[in-house]
Amino acid sequence: MPPLPSLRLSDFKLIAFDMDSTLIDIETIDEIADIAGFGPEVAAITEATMRGEITDYKDSLRRRVALLRGVPLSALQAVYDQRLHLNPGAETLIDACKKAGLRVVLLSGGFTFFTDRLRERLQLDDSRSNMLEIESGRLTGRMLRQPWGDICDGEAKKDKLLECCRAMDISPAQAIAVGDGANDLPMMRAAGLSVAYHAKPKVREAAMLAIDEGGLDRLLGLLHEGD
Repeated sequence: MPPLPSLRLSDFKLIAFDMDSTLIDIETIDEIADIAGFGPEVAAITEATMRGEITDYKDSLRRRVALLRGVPLSALQAVYDQRLHLNPGAETLIDACKKAGLRVVLLSGGFTFFTDRLRERLQLDDSRSNMLEIESGRLTGRMLRQPWGDICDGEAKKDKLLECCRAMDISPAQAIAVGDGANDLPMMRAAGLSVAYHAKPKVREAAMLAIDEGGLDRLLGLLHEGD
């Protein structure tokens, strides 16, 4: 796909990334489930949800999280330490966005355990994701309600993107949204530029740009950096 001569990175003020399979190379809930011995069962629900075959993301997530009841917190730490890797080009793209003056946010249907650590590690500006309930060092199979709502699904991602735009006093047209799954579509439709990264067919078809090969920094070759 050739560069878009009319669009420069500096035309935008905000970029929002999905986490699982977009900013990072795994689906964190699948990896937790794999350690806990429920891998295939949870992964099948995840895959069907990302393809858009299961349309109620909240119900899908509740079903998967319920299977994790009793999993020790150490399993989440093991996923972060041993299995979670940034996708190629992630840090290069984030650094370029920061230098161009964009705020960088992480909007995920995953969990605060991971988004909080990535936000600190990458010095991101904000994040939104789901909070697992933990009692005595183990998952209860439930999620905690947060001030903005109960579960971060596609609509909650979109709402946070628009909230960031209002706080920055910018138009959603000045935002970029990058994702791979069906629950990224609402925020991608709201943003001025939607980018599908190694995405499901439904998402790739809906996006303005699609990166099907290479790393996230391929986006820099499709836009012009600087003024």
